[in-house]
Amino acid sequence: MSVRHSLTERPRRLRTTPAMRRLVAQTRVHPAELVLPMFVREGITEPVPIGSMPGVVQHTTDSLRAAADAAVRAGVGGLMLFGVPERRDATGTGGTDPDGVLNRALAALRQDLGDDTVLMADTCLDEFTDHGHCGVLDGQGRVDNDATLERYAEMAVVQARSGAHVVSPSGMMDGQVGVIRAALDEAGLQDTAILAYTAKYASGAYGPFREAVGSTLQGDRATYQQDPPNLTESLRELRLDLAEGADLVMVKPALPYLDVLRSVAEVSDVPVAAYQVSGEYAQIEAAAAHGWIDRDRMVLETLTSIRRAGAQIVLTYYAEHAAHLLSPH
Repeated sequence: MSVRHSLTERPRRLRTTPAMRRLVAQTRVHPAELVLPMFVREGITEPVPIGSMPGVVQHTTDSLRAAADAAVRAGVGGLMLFGVPERRDATGTGGTDPDGVLNRALAALRQDLGDDTVLMADTCLDEFTDHGHCGVLDGQGRVDNDATLERYAEMAVVQARSGAHVVSPSGMMDGQVGVIRAALDEAGLQDTAILAYTAKYASGAYGPFREAVGSTLQGDRATYQQDPPNLTESLRELRLDLAEGADLVMVKPALPYLDVLRSVAEVSDVPVAAYQVSGEYAQIEAAAAHGWIDRDRMVLETLTSIRRAGAQIVLTYYAEHAAHLLSPH
């Protein structure tokens, strides 16, 4: 027996067909809003797979150039480069060497791609130091904030001169944005933008990334990355970064911190980014490999959730794959 009710409101009317759902969708993901993180490693002759990140590799310069071109042709909006050097030292001199692996890669991609994409550089020392920390250590083995700022300023100028459109200080040093902005301006690089890692949490989701860059870190970064229980200090960091001249701001990781992302997006007057980090990627890949989830659905669902929470830009290892999923068939 069929029972019909006279209902004034039937929200399901707007879910009846794919076309209807597309028409009323409030949040959309576009490839131009996605940034692909990429790793370039010194001293290898062919790409090296990263075991904990299936489908992601450490590139040679040549394979990086080919992969970058493919990503841009797919519609990806930007590329974030990380360098993996052969040799490291206490102050990360490879990061400020114009002939270092990261800076050579930036120059090669800028030559290949010009302004057809946005080239971003990781402006941090952790990949280049033998101790694996994001800054210079003092005599007691602690990260020296102010000494590190001097290294960041030098690094940012070299990266900009090498071809980066955007430098991205990720070390969570106090004052890093202001010092870098002053150094860039003094060097005549006023057009180089700064993506501030405004809220970078001391997360357990960075493990696969540390494999990707061959991290030498002993201990943790809890004295400079943000403490996961705290939200309001993210808004303090945002206020400081904006006052120091940040052109874009970011929350990292993304999915465990969507509440932080929403709070930042509600008050920021510059574009807000979020980084879907290596551990988030690895979780999706592992569950999909076991047949527990539909990989492509989860890729798009997670990216949509990050956009819905307020991110205008999403850094994700799925950037090119998502661009293909989003392209008209």
